Amino acid sequence: MYVIGGTASTALAERVSRELGNAPFGIPFVKRFPDGELYLRVGGRLNGEDVVLVQSTRTDRDLIELLLLEDAIREAGASRLFVVIPYFGYARQDRSFFPGEPVSARALGKHIEVEADAVVTVDMHSPLTLASFHQPAFEASGIPAIARLLRERPVDVLVSPDKGGLDRVKRMAQLLEKPYISLEKKRIDSEHVELSLPASGVGDLEDKHVVILDDVISTGGTIVEAAKLIKRQRVRSISAACTHGLFLKDAFERIKAVADELYSTDTLDNPAEKASVAPDIAQLLVRECVKA
Repeated sequence: MYVIGGTASTALAERVSRELGNAPFGIPFVKRFPDGELYLRVGGRLNGEDVVLVQSTRTDRDLIELLLLEDAIREAGASRLFVVIPYFGYARQDRSFFPGEPVSARALGKHIEVEADAVVTVDMHSPLTLASFHQPAFEASGIPAIARLLRERPVDVLVSPDKGGLDRVKRMAQLLEKPYISLEKKRIDSEHVELSLPASGVGDLEDKHVVILDDVISTGGTIVEAAKLIKRQRVRSISAACTHGLFLKDAFERIKAVADELYSTDTLDNPAEKASVAPDIAQLLVRECVKA
């Protein structure tokens, strides 16, 4: 087996290779032509090899690189290609609301799976996207990685910033054997939300170490408002944790201003990256793909 890391996921790809028993690891040669077109090349022949390609698609450029890498790996003679997309850009555009809109997540998935024998993602926004693949598609979870980290930190109560993340917090609560609550959320616009404590089941948060858990932190508006609300309960500390740390604009600084700690996994390179999903991706690959 051979592991190749795209430019968006080089460090994580190397960690995955180590988790796969120090599988051979390679980084493609990548450059841009003066007109902006991408050129890349994978080193050497891959005749008969099972290849794991790791590349998040946060930007359109990352997506184009992924598609070209898939073709390059096939041209190099790979026997099977397992595409790992730790962060699947466009995953939140998983349905059409108005006539003429594309279902972007589904449309991109169709192109990605053309050369893939299987696709692996981490904490997709919706099961609809995973179900739209025709090739085998699997989803790893970022929750175990964050749980491994939080076991070494003080945690008394877990908080979901909205009911949509309740299942995620429940699972974390089971792993850590801690209580949890969910806040009530009303979205004002793309960057502003209004949060309130639930009418029941709050318990006493005073003097507690509280962790707010979410799948994606982008603009940080929800986490900031949640931290402000919880801080008024006279807690001892507030931490925020997520699988995918986008931290757009000044989100990282805004959250750090109201939270004591900020944790993210390594699905994306970011300043809060403290937990790795590499063991979970490797286990899924071995269980569902390599031995298939």
